[in-house]
Parts: sequence; structure tokens; C-alpha cells
Amino acid sequence: MFRILDLDHLVLRVTDLDRMLGFYCGVLGCTVERRQDALGLVQLRAGSALIDLVPIDGQLGRRGGAAPGSEGRNLDHFCLRIEPWDAAAITAHLAAHGLAPGESGQRFGADGEGPSIYVGDPEGNVVELKGPPDRPGS
Repeated sequence: MFRILDLDHLVLRVTDLDRMLGFYCGVLGCTVERRQDALGLVQLRAGSALIDLVPIDGQLGRRGGAAPGSEGRNLDHFCLRIEPWDAAAITAHLAAHGLAPGESGQRFGADGEGPSIYVGDPEGNVVELKGPPDRPGS
């Protein structure tokens, strides 16, 4: 058999690649790992995982049906584990980019209970930014 180690990548179908690159690279700090423009695929490094952006007007994107939107979401949210955790600094950074993040709260994730903040990307996908798990006695 096999066991799952971690998230390898996720794929977002996008309508405005430049805005999405601005958010994921300019705001969240991802870097472009690989581009396959003929195929319609831009892969962003997000820690140990990748976030793939597939423009809907590209070769891959045309295979996926309707464009993402308020009535056609194919993802509730995804979570990026981040460090260091400073809720005030993270909120200020997001606000400086014209974003309105949700309240910081304690939420359960793969590493356990810990702080997180939700923010929407330019096309309505919800991204959870998650800090380290709370450790008893620390």
C-alpha cells in the first residue's frame, strides 16, 4: 500500500492570469516554478507544494467547462501553512494590497489546532493562511 505524505499541488482554473500572478506571487510570495504557455499552465512554488494556474482560454483550460465564478466554484478553500505567524502583520500586509482578510481564529488543520486567517484571491477562491499549531506549555 502507500501513505500520503503531504499536498503536492492544486490546480486553479483562472480567467485573468496576470491578476492571479499578482496575488499569488506579489502578495503571498509564491514564485513561478515553470511555465508551459503552449499548454496553458503556470506552476507556482508554494513551499513544498505547487499551485498550478490554468487560464480558461488555454489548451488545458478549454477542456474544463465553464469559467470559475460565484455560481461555478469547484473549490471551497485551500490552506497554506505559513511562518512566522503574526496576525497583525499579516492583516496589515494583506490590507496594504487592497485585500480584506477575515478575522484571525483558531482552526484545526493537518498540524493540529492553530491560528489562521482567510483571504479571497482575485477570482473568488478562498485561501487560508495557517500558522503553527498551538503546543501545550509553550
